[in-house]
Amino acid sequence: MYNQIFTLILFAIVTAFTPGPNNISAAYSGFNFGFKKTIPLMLGVIFGWTTLLVSMELGLIIIFQKINYLQTIIKILGSLFLIYLAYKIAYSNIKKNNPLKKPIRFLDMFMFQFINPKSVVVSMTVVSTFIDAQNNYVRDFIVVTTIGFFVAVFSISSWCLLGKYLRKFVTSDRFIKNFNYTMSFLLIVCVILFYV
Repeated sequence: MYNQIFTLILFAIVTAFTPGPNNISAAYSGFNFGFKKTIPLMLGVIFGWTTLLVSMELGLIIIFQKINYLQTIIKILGSLFLIYLAYKIAYSNIKKNNPLKKPIRFLDMFMFQFINPKSVVVSMTVVSTFIDAQNNYVRDFIVVTTIGFFVAVFSISSWCLLGKYLRKFVTSDRFIKNFNYTMSFLLIVCVILFYV
């Protein structure tokens, strides 16, 4: 495992920092609500992802490998949630001086990790590639979970700060609306990419 740590960190960074439903939601929330009000969303992603990863390490991956259609069900449920979220983002009435009062909640993002196709596929890949169940399982478990947790913290925080930083350049309600349309469109793109 120690000779694979660099590869694991690189894989974790690439998969965590590339655009996906969690990151797009964090950028949207940071833009519209600021960092502090986005903390519940970020904690939902961080702890939801870590819980999913630990569940896979503890044997959930075996269920996914034996029941092939389970991944299809998760893909469909995740897609439906993302379409709903895209709709909410696109049609939110946000004005520069009158922001929405309800950002995405902790529980919503925590539970979403279990039907987020990207999270499920990444966690399965990490566990099947970097966990050796026969030798040093506990060590691999701790290393993978720790790296997964901290990369999630840095990734989701960065995307939130990106959204918050973009807000400084806002000069009109039209810009806000166009930003939200763009975030909504990117979520729909994520759904399309799940099926390509």
